[in-house]
Amino acid sequence: MSTAQTVAGRFALGAPRRRYPGLTLAVILTAALMLILDVTVVNIALPTIQGVLHFSATNLSWVLNAYTLAFGGFLLLGGRVGDIMGRRRVFMAGLLLFTLASLLGGLAPAAGWLLAARAAQGIGAAFAGPSTLALIATNFAEGPQRNRALAMYSAVIGAGSSVGLILGGLLTAEASWRWVMFINVPIGLAVVLLAPLVIQEPERQSGRLDIAGALTATGGMTALVYGFIRAASSGWGDRTTLSAFALAAVLLALFLAIEVRTPEPLVPLRLLANRNRAGAYLNMLLLPATMFGSFFFLTQFIQDVLGFSPLQAGLAFLPLTLVMFTTVRVLPRLLSRFGPKPLMVAGATLVAGADVWLTHLSAVSGYASGLIGPMVLLGIGIGCSIMPMQMLILSGVARHESGAASGLLQTMQQVGGSLGLAILVNVFGSASRAASVHLSPRVGPQLQAHYSFAHGVASAFTVGTCFAACTLLVALVAISTGSITTRPSAMAA
Repeated sequence: MSTAQTVAGRFALGAPRRRYPGLTLAVILTAALMLILDVTVVNIALPTIQGVLHFSATNLSWVLNAYTLAFGGFLLLGGRVGDIMGRRRVFMAGLLLFTLASLLGGLAPAAGWLLAARAAQGIGAAFAGPSTLALIATNFAEGPQRNRALAMYSAVIGAGSSVGLILGGLLTAEASWRWVMFINVPIGLAVVLLAPLVIQEPERQSGRLDIAGALTATGGMTALVYGFIRAASSGWGDRTTLSAFALAAVLLALFLAIEVRTPEPLVPLRLLANRNRAGAYLNMLLLPATMFGSFFFLTQFIQDVLGFSPLQAGLAFLPLTLVMFTTVRVLPRLLSRFGPKPLMVAGATLVAGADVWLTHLSAVSGYASGLIGPMVLLGIGIGCSIMPMQMLILSGVARHESGAASGLLQTMQQVGGSLGLAILVNVFGSASRAASVHLSPRVGPQLQAHYSFAHGVASAFTVGTCFAACTLLVALVAISTGSITTRPSAMAA
């Protein structure tokens, strides 16, 4: 064979590429970190954004909700499109949209412009997000190699929210709130340029997109996430909230009826036939229900009660972030020795213990005495929980269904977080109002505010403990013992 033929064959479509597993994982993890950061990186910049773009107090929350709503609503569709059209291709297209929307958001001259950009970011994330996990499943062989990759992925996903708080505080304090958006542009472009060079494109799956399933799933998930968001601000009895939940119920019921009958469903329901996978999916709904609330309330408690600056508040989450990274570094060895169930049980127990500890927060609690301990427990508990759940969900899934499995995983995570936060915010509001009524008029206004806020946060963590207890119950009852079995035939190209 001539040199020209050798070179042509090397660069032909579908030709084997030289493998750089470290660089491949770095590119995928960078993209995953960008997407999860944007859930929280804007939080600390919200007061500045409100002043510059003249948001009303009620509309300001939509800077967060526009992203969450689009992200959660389009995830199932994004996962299936990746399966059919090519995961690397959809991954790159989603990241390009996300990057462009980030640039436009940073340039926003008005509130409506920023909200539209945040919604576009969410749609881009919904198409790129399922492919990140699916590309790990198809670029790393099932076993120790994939376990190490999933350990790092778990660290990025688990710690991404707290890293977002740190980064958001740093950028807002040292540069401008606009850099919270601009920071995505160079990183996103670098990932898009490197992806075709280092990420193997799995074979595209033949088939047709389930249009009816896509429409009902996207509409139903969007209505469901909107209902949770609306409930947090307007209450569970609000007419719009109830209408959103009713619409979601109708559309999701239609979606299930369609999926049972269609030969090429958007979400193959056989994914839930495996007991371990079904239990892991359920815990992917329950764990974020308490995890998202923990970040939300601790961020406010640290700033409003302890008086930390935005940058100090972000740095206050370092104990949680560091122990989580440490935990996932040793987790692959523990998984190979003990299997996923003991680690999931230990993780859920630690998260429940952290929530119980946080129910004792008060207006006089300090950072060292009241927060570092539960933060450490949360970091270890979340680190022990996420990776085993991801492994149980992806283990034995056929390549042509890995995008759908990943999309459903991330959908459960987003919906669980939205549901949990909506419930906890309502509990917090009721408890705070009740506490303020019983305070003596002699107490100063600042102490009144701190006492009411701390009482509301402690009450919210009481309900968060119930979510964590349900996570523990599922791990004990639904997950079978033993290690994950490797099924090469199911993962064969």
